[in-house]
Amino acid sequence: MAILDLVKWDAQSDASVVWKCPSQELSTWTQLIVNESQEAFLVRGGVYEGPFGPGRHTLSTENIPVIRNLFGLPFGGRSPFTAEVWYVNRATNLNVKWGTPDPIQLQDPKFGIMVPVRSFGQYGIRIENSKLFLNKIVGTLQSFDAEDISRYLSGELIKRIKGEVARAVSSDRLSILEVNASIEAISEKVRQSMLPHAQEYGVTIPQFSIHSINVPEDDAGVAKLREALAKRAEMSILGFDYQQQRSLDILQAAASNEGAAGSLIGAGFGAGMGINLGSGMARELAKIVPSIEVPSPAGQPRLSMEEKIKQLKELSELKSAGILTDEEFAQQKSLILGS
Repeated sequence: MAILDLVKWDAQSDASVVWKCPSQELSTWTQLIVNESQEAFLVRGGVYEGPFGPGRHTLSTENIPVIRNLFGLPFGGRSPFTAEVWYVNRATNLNVKWGTPDPIQLQDPKFGIMVPVRSFGQYGIRIENSKLFLNKIVGTLQSFDAEDISRYLSGELIKRIKGEVARAVSSDRLSILEVNASIEAISEKVRQSMLPHAQEYGVTIPQFSIHSINVPEDDAGVAKLREALAKRAEMSILGFDYQQQRSLDILQAAASNEGAAGSLIGAGFGAGMGINLGSGMARELAKIVPSIEVPSPAGQPRLSMEEKIKQLKELSELKSAGILTDEEFAQQKSLILGS
């Protein structure tokens, strides 16, 4: 094979990261041309000489220690030798795509529903330490591009994304369907957490972005989650919270029952028609309940023990829901037991 007079790499795009010259036949007068944003290395016997920065370099024994002690037969006034020439493109590539290959199963912190989550986006890479990168990743490949780097980083990247999204929804108590509002902050946290891992290979990540965190629309868990969020929004508009809604359900159930407790709550609803149920239902009903007495009508038999037990259970539910205080519960209990 002929001895090369000139070695040069014209990268077709920023996606091309590494290129190895196909010929190793060089001489002490071979010209090495390095473009802007490139670095070149001369490799012989596992020893790296360089990096050679942008400009024109003559491979001479005077400035390259790795060939200083080589002996070659004179060849037209030149000393031939064999060595590998590697080029590294250090330009920033901002168009490396990524995506979760499979859904990430996360538990919604507000409603406890398991939801499959997918995410995708893109990030930028730049070779920060060319020699470390060649040693750690490239090996004996003839060329190496951004997609190859992405494959090396993808496993760790997906793990970091899952961790940061999970931390965001748990620490900020965000529903999975609300997490896109914090997507910029999550993106930066993923980038920062990925940096130490990437730097082990001589790579830095100047930019990282999550375009979307989404869920499959036909998933049963997602449907439940959307229903729960819609219900919460409805209660918020009406001025209710979950506890108040639950208390109202208990009151309605109790009011539909017969007996002293049912009559008592029914009277409370009747007297409370003008009460603002949204903001003070429990407090206002607590004022009404102890003020109403329901004596056994004259001529009617007293309540049986079974009926008393049933009414006491209903009152206990009201107490557990925060509708009745301990004192009010004791007062109504005394009325029932005395009836």
